[in-house]
Amino acid sequence: MRYNEGKADELREKFWKALADSPYLFLQLDTDPKSAVPMSPQLDKDANSSIWFFTHTKSDFAKLGAATATFEGEDHKMFARFHGTLTKETSEERFDQFWNNFVEAWYDGGKDDPDILFLRMDLGNAEIWNGDMGLLDVAKMALGMTVHDDAEEKHVKETSL
Repeated sequence: MRYNEGKADELREKFWKALADSPYLFLQLDTDPKSAVPMSPQLDKDANSSIWFFTHTKSDFAKLGAATATFEGEDHKMFARFHGTLTKETSEERFDQFWNNFVEAWYDGGKDDPDILFLRMDLGNAEIWNGDMGLLDVAKMALGMTVHDDAEEKHVKETSL
């Protein structure tokens, strides 16, 4: 699916579904590659230009700023790298929307733990790959045939999320 063929929307929709079905992505500050760690994004289907994270005030992410996330969907059928900006989220309504037992397990003081840092990542551009090669391409690979062009057709070089 080439971006210039007008199918970016289709791949973008598949990306959001794959991200919703997977509990983790890798997040890092652009200024500090050593900050890369697995994180659990909190998604709101009606707010597809942002995602949220719970973290600790002592984490590297407390520095805020430009960040990059990488994602691999279940069964290796979707890959993405996307950029955005981390800011502190101050909405108590949004905090309550995403709070759950899985989040609480990370904080000794529950919702009132002073070390909770609630972040919003406002999303910028993304590069998305559809990893679902299909039976024909798998057969080509098994026979040592090239599948580069087929894979390239399923790659959106850059799109907004």
